[in-house]
Amino acid sequence: MLEDKTILKVSNRDNGSVGYTIPDLGNLHRTFQPGETKEVTMGELRKLSYLPGGLNILKNLLIVDNKEAVEELIGEVEPEYYYTENDVKNLLLTGSLDALKDCLEFAPKGTIDLVKKLAIEMPLNDIAKRKAILEMTGFNVD
Repeated sequence: MLEDKTILKVSNRDNGSVGYTIPDLGNLHRTFQPGETKEVTMGELRKLSYLPGGLNILKNLLIVDNKEAVEELIGEVEPEYYYTENDVKNLLLTGSLDALKDCLEFAPKGTIDLVKKLAIEMPLNDIAKRKAILEMTGFNVD
């Protein structure tokens, strides 16, 4: 078990800013801009996980770059939890259609939002992948 003072890297994987306030830590307020990474303590993340909506933030919007911490806070996660922006770019450019479908089925919301964002920005020329994104998320890349 990690100590409360252990420093961990935490990144925002969502397209929007993500913020939280922890009353037990003197009303600590922290905001992550899209793609931003910050160093926070395990104790802060534990307190966040106890707050209403805190577990959702940890599961779907932020990436905690420590498997032991993730297992304690969230439990077992799918491999897509750890996908970075580069992983998603590679998936869209060179990954298989089945790998993209797996991602769209099992990834947290923030990763799926990243898929949508990058599919537009890159742009994604694979028609089958564009169709899969539409069918599985309702988001039209066109």
